Amino acid sequence: MVQEQSATVHSAGAVPRQRAPQEQAADAGSAGSTLVMPYTGSPNAHRTRSLRAWMLAMPVDLCAYLIPLTWNQDYWKGVIVAALVTVGAFGLGGLYAGRRHISFLDELPSLCVRLLAAAAVVAIIAAERHDSVEYVGGFLRIVAVSSLSVLAGRAVTRKAVIVARRRRWVEHSAIVLGGGPVAIELARLLRRYPQYGLHFAGFVDVGSTAHDQRESMPLIGRLDELEEMIRLVRCEVVIIADIDCSDAALLRVARLPRVMGCDLWVVPKLREFRAHHGLPDHIGAIPVTRVNQPSLTGPRWAIKRASDILLASAALALLSPLMLVCALATRLEGGPGILFRQQRIGRYGKPFQLLKFRSMAPDDDRDQQTTWSVAGDPRVGPVGRVLRRTSLDELPQLWNILRGDMTIVGPRPERPFFVDQFTADYPDYAMRHRVPVGLTGLAQVSGLRGDTPISDRARFDNYYIENWSLWLDVKVILRTVAEVLRGGGR
Repeated sequence: MVQEQSATVHSAGAVPRQRAPQEQAADAGSAGSTLVMPYTGSPNAHRTRSLRAWMLAMPVDLCAYLIPLTWNQDYWKGVIVAALVTVGAFGLGGLYAGRRHISFLDELPSLCVRLLAAAAVVAIIAAERHDSVEYVGGFLRIVAVSSLSVLAGRAVTRKAVIVARRRRWVEHSAIVLGGGPVAIELARLLRRYPQYGLHFAGFVDVGSTAHDQRESMPLIGRLDELEEMIRLVRCEVVIIADIDCSDAALLRVARLPRVMGCDLWVVPKLREFRAHHGLPDHIGAIPVTRVNQPSLTGPRWAIKRASDILLASAALALLSPLMLVCALATRLEGGPGILFRQQRIGRYGKPFQLLKFRSMAPDDDRDQQTTWSVAGDPRVGPVGRVLRRTSLDELPQLWNILRGDMTIVGPRPERPFFVDQFTADYPDYAMRHRVPVGLTGLAQVSGLRGDTPISDRARFDNYYIENWSLWLDVKVILRTVAEVLRGGGR
């Protein structure tokens, strides 16, 4: 099985001088040849992929909102609450997201709406608490000053970012996927306009597309070499343009570890039609959309892990009497050996020992490792049948969750024999192991239990990973409880 490793984009080493496009084209040599070039940004450029957009805008917004407190502390509680509500509203509205085209005037309507909404919410709360028109009026006057300060701060920070980009103080190496008219136009715009904060490192494309024109150079590699090209040019941004390949092939590339270490932008296929949500972004006249990374890492994983520990601990405490009953029943029916241990494959392909209440006795070790389904097996006794039908045999896996081997909601844990087999047959199957396996999962509650298509399971599991939220976990848990109450176990 192919194990995935977390990717880090390195930026150490010397930075060569900036070379003109004419020199790059001359170095490209004959038509259709590929050229791997090092990062050639400005010698003064500070490559700050780790410095996110919100790290500048959010502190400035917060400080600007609190400026009136320097001369008037009569409404300090309300102003602090209003500042926090405003910052939260900005975050939900995408006003702290990274953008290629930066314009204060583009953001102004959204800023004003959210400033007014936050002020109105806090003013209503203040009116309920103080029951004084005079107090609310004074509070609103302070909030008006705060709002103007926030707008002024936003205008200054946006101008500062534009200046830093134009002078190439802040610059990110970018690869464009494709070689058609859109990709070529993107490359031209990035070369000509530094205010987008991107240094064009080269094209990566499929072999069927010819790069025999000067404007379509340099071609630094093919699509299956993208990870290596990202490493060589120290790429931080990947822009998917008009590359001539299937969506399935492109999705497999986007899921590669080193690609997930980059910011991923896409030129919409129906770019003439504007989406009606969020602030539009563009490079020149070409609309671009930043897509979420198809992974469950960083703060999102920390939140999920914390919820796993909390829920697993509570479940163990509440269900311990029921687990004791299951253990006694298993002991009376099958004798010694209450717990069943079996090797399964977890996150990044690492094996671990999965725990269950024993519901049957396998013939031998190879049998338990390679038998796909035991439905209707005569070795399952009455107690084991009840445990399996109600899924009570899986309660010991709460200990696996506390240990970090598993998560509450995730892909189904599978044995090494079948992982190797499914990985060879289904290219997307290995991608399930970007996260720990789960006690339950989206595939299981969607009717994909037992002898069901592996390709469908992999599709549901990858969808879960790439669209994770706490509410999605809650929905899967609620549906699991409903399945158990209906007796929908194995």
